[in-house]
Amino acid sequence: MLVLLVVISLALLTDYFGESPSSPLHSIQRGIATVLAPVQSGASTVLSPFRNAVNYVGSTFSAQSQLGSLRSKYDALVKAYAKVQYEGIQFRKAAALIHLDQTYGINNYGPVAATLIGADPTLWYRTITVNRGADSGVHYLDPVVGPAGLVGDVTRVNPTTSIVSLVTSPNFAVGATIENEAGASGVIQPMVGDPSTLVLNYLPSSSNVSNNQLVVTSGFKDPNDPTIESYAPGGIPIGTVSSTNPQASLLENQSVRVTPLADLQHLSVMQILTRPGRG
Repeated sequence: MLVLLVVISLALLTDYFGESPSSPLHSIQRGIATVLAPVQSGASTVLSPFRNAVNYVGSTFSAQSQLGSLRSKYDALVKAYAKVQYEGIQFRKAAALIHLDQTYGINNYGPVAATLIGADPTLWYRTITVNRGADSGVHYLDPVVGPAGLVGDVTRVNPTTSIVSLVTSPNFAVGATIENEAGASGVIQPMVGDPSTLVLNYLPSSSNVSNNQLVVTSGFKDPNDPTIESYAPGGIPIGTVSSTNPQASLLENQSVRVTPLADLQHLSVMQILTRPGRG
């Protein structure tokens, strides 16, 4: 049957193409086309919504696929941007540390770079943990400096980590000097009840202190015994005077409030001075 149909089809095609346009086969073809044209047009109109629906579904799937790809690219860009932002911040902090080294001669005290690896949010003004310890040459009471100035000192040393007591820790104290003509010295400690503020105590009444004056470590050294000296070398920035005592001239000793220069709540990189005075 199949062979018969193929033979008939070939014969019809041969006659169709071999005859003139006015031949019977051509007339039949035109008649059939005329009869079926309305049917074809109607079917096309009826099927158009279905065809549009199929195209819409296909376009939707394609759009969803493109949206998923764009979201993946967006997420990758956000991560890359965040990484660049973080590295930029770290670079600026490291650059500030280098500036501190060059300005205050900290390179002479064996600085070891350290990174914050732990801090208790409830004790933020007390201690932090850094990723350097005895294996890196860190010792008990080594001073720690950040991008802006003194951060604290080492109070516990492990082989690979250390605990640092911040300048705002209740147990912290260090000799300090106000950088003015008088050059008065005292002892700086955190203010009771306000750990974000330091207090410079035991200043002479003639210290001539005013707001915004820089306070640095005094680097105490006993003139009678050079082996007796403070662990923190002199000249490391601590903070600026934020409040003075108007009645200081009536007192034998006075105290002033000092705002720390180091941003203790956003510490990430710092240096431990492994070769300070060791008397």
